[in-house]
Amino acid sequence: MVRRLGQSLLTIFLTLTTVFVLIRMAPGDPAYSMAGPLATTEDLAQIRTNLGLDQSVFTQYLLYLKGLFTLDLGTSYSFQAPALDVVLQRIPYTVTLAFAAILLTTIVSIPLGIWMARRADTRRELGANIVTIAGQSMPDFWTGLMLLTFFAVLVPVLPAAGFTTWSSLLLPALTVAVLQIALISRMVRREMVNAYASPYVTVARSRGVSEREITWRYALRNSSIPVVTALGTRFASMLNGVVVVEVVFAWPGVGSLVVRALETRDYPLIQATVLVTAVLAVLVQLAVDLCYPLLDPRVRLGKAAN
Repeated sequence: MVRRLGQSLLTIFLTLTTVFVLIRMAPGDPAYSMAGPLATTEDLAQIRTNLGLDQSVFTQYLLYLKGLFTLDLGTSYSFQAPALDVVLQRIPYTVTLAFAAILLTTIVSIPLGIWMARRADTRRELGANIVTIAGQSMPDFWTGLMLLTFFAVLVPVLPAAGFTTWSSLLLPALTVAVLQIALISRMVRREMVNAYASPYVTVARSRGVSEREITWRYALRNSSIPVVTALGTRFASMLNGVVVVEVVFAWPGVGSLVVRALETRDYPLIQATVLVTAVLAVLVQLAVDLCYPLLDPRVRLGKAAN
């Protein structure tokens, strides 16, 4: 566990360093974004001096590391407020959307995958496969626009944008979940088909164990590790901001915040967003790792043997 934690900290550090370098290599000038097209050369130079951008990249990096250890990531150019505070104000919306989407994905995809596995190589399973492939092929922005058009325009039963009531969460969460349900259900189907063909399932059937118990106690439990890993990975990616969905539904999360930060070359805001989302993603992965011994004792025994 200590080694895994060390690897996670190293991952965060390398991610932050890479982002720091890349955003400064990218074309664009924060001073120009702040001053506008009518600014003179003297105005731009003064703004760069005030922001500390006239110093070398290495000096900026050392100052960034110093601020990182004190959680002082600078002031956002756009909001004129501490960048970390701006991100922390937005992160609950992204976490709420990600949690709703992954919960919906879990509730739908696991039973669907089991249903497909129990009816493998039948016409009904073929029909379900076609539906999941279609869901996997649709881009998020198209799915979001279709749901928005139908449920907010043609049949206006749900809010079109923003987060005013809890019903505002339904369309964005469903948009994110469509692709995830398609991917996870097909994975569950594949793992369950392999589990049903395993010798322990054959022995259980020969002993008269019911199909329900075989499915939920034996096959699903032995297929759970790759499924939990996939769900954890998907959840971590959602925490990084579902940018397209947040833009389509004007969702006030970190995804839309990153878009604005990139447009204005807001370095402190970009760096603060990467820090928060990277830490959340690493925490999710650590939580998934801790679940492995609970799902399969052989994982714990393997570590003890090593």
